[in-house]
Amino acid sequence: MTAPSLRTSPEWKALAKHWASLRGTTLKALFDGDAQRGERLTAEGAGLYLDYSKNLITDETLRLLQRLARARGVFARRDAMFRGDKINETEKRAVLHVALRAPHGEVIRVDGQNVVPEVHEVLDRMAAFSDKVRSGEWRGHSGKPIRNVISIGIGGSDLGPVMAYEALKHYSRRDMTFRFVSNVDPTDFVEATRDLDAAETLFIICSKTFTTLETLTNAHAARDWCLQNLGGDEAAVAKHFVAVSTNAEEVEKFGIDTANMFGFWDWVGGRYSMDSAIGLSTMLAIGPEAFREMLAGFHAMDEHFRNTPAERNLPLLMGLLAVWYNDFFGAQTVAVLPYVQYLKRFPAYLQQLTMESNGKHVTLSGERAHYDTGPIYWGEPGTNGQHSFYQLIHQGTRLIPCDFIGFMHSLNPLGGQHDLLMANLIAQTEALAFGKTPAQVREEGTPEWLVPHRVCEGNRPTNTILAENLTPRSLGALVALYEHSVFTQGAVWHIDSFDQWGVELGKQLAKKVIPQLQDANEPKLEHDSSTNELIRRYRAARRSTG
Repeated sequence: MTAPSLRTSPEWKALAKHWASLRGTTLKALFDGDAQRGERLTAEGAGLYLDYSKNLITDETLRLLQRLARARGVFARRDAMFRGDKINETEKRAVLHVALRAPHGEVIRVDGQNVVPEVHEVLDRMAAFSDKVRSGEWRGHSGKPIRNVISIGIGGSDLGPVMAYEALKHYSRRDMTFRFVSNVDPTDFVEATRDLDAAETLFIICSKTFTTLETLTNAHAARDWCLQNLGGDEAAVAKHFVAVSTNAEEVEKFGIDTANMFGFWDWVGGRYSMDSAIGLSTMLAIGPEAFREMLAGFHAMDEHFRNTPAERNLPLLMGLLAVWYNDFFGAQTVAVLPYVQYLKRFPAYLQQLTMESNGKHVTLSGERAHYDTGPIYWGEPGTNGQHSFYQLIHQGTRLIPCDFIGFMHSLNPLGGQHDLLMANLIAQTEALAFGKTPAQVREEGTPEWLVPHRVCEGNRPTNTILAENLTPRSLGALVALYEHSVFTQGAVWHIDSFDQWGVELGKQLAKKVIPQLQDANEPKLEHDSSTNELIRRYRAARRSTG
């Protein structure tokens, strides 16, 4: 697929000219010139409220960004995604995570077949299995009910379930233990199982192909651990392992009953899979009903993105603002700052969603992208970050747009602490926007030599996202908000947001290096001098420890 060069398009040139005209404009001046700005530059959808008034934009900025979106085919590409067209062009696949949360009765076709009934068939099987485990009907090899669940996966098969479990812990079964293993470092597995009874432990092996090196390495470690602690009876595997996979042959070879294999499809990308069977651990933790509420939140945001006019469309607005800062202001990062402890893993989840999706230097037409794509996403929960990296955001030399996320009500009310938390969120967006001038610092009686050190320049842009409560539904809407923002950015940049070829190279080279580390005989090394020396040093260290 070809498209006009982004930087030479009239829409881009108009934005560049507009950006030049805004240089020197301050958020203070924008607010002083528009008494209703804080009420006007807001949008709502799927239970989320977005205040984007504290951005370095005017009405003209928004008009030009929306014009760019139309010219770059964002809306046409969005509609193609919902239709089931194969918009993942390098892998010739549809991109249909939206089908994972489509309600009964909807029709979404891939190669002429409606996939929604298949999705609900898997959901129903997941629900039936979850009910058996949660009720105690499903028992382990020795007859004990399951009290511990360990999900083994990596990448999208891990980050989504971990984030969802932490985010929805308030709704989870507290008489059950849930843990997650992803790192091939043996410490991850050993620490996850150290204090558990194998007779009460269920493992969920999440691997679409059932060949992923890290996941299968940990899966075999889990199998060995189980057998060692359950008398070595191979029949125990079927009672303590289930699979999320599509490779029935390998699943069966492992010893898992294929009746307990939950599938998904090649039109589900790993980083978009937390609401598929990959979310089985989430369903076990919060129950099928709450899981379906989460899906309803996803779907509500899908419908908002699909049907809401551009000027009120939350994902579109956030995606276009990300492009605005990334490509015109040179902002290389975006900070995501949730003011709720339950979302402590949300920034880490977004790192894969955003950077694996849009970390691309080649356009859909195979040409080099002569503009920046894929900003770096990072963050920590407030108020912790205020006592560490907020210093850089307030007074550093880099512009760092920030997304603040908050909830009107606490799930764990404790005196006035939630008021204190939200006061900090609101105050931080104000401080970042307007700062503190030298005159204000002097009015506080500050010695003249100290004045420059206490000045905060302001003009740091923020979005504020609010919801009433952190619920399964609001979590689904929040994740879908970022999914579609990422989609919007990728469509503007005309890149494939749904492949990840860069992930493959290191894995391919690792397969070559593994035997060179383990061979009893000295291997012939044909890497660069640095890599060769690292291999030699590692082999020498292994020999010295026997």
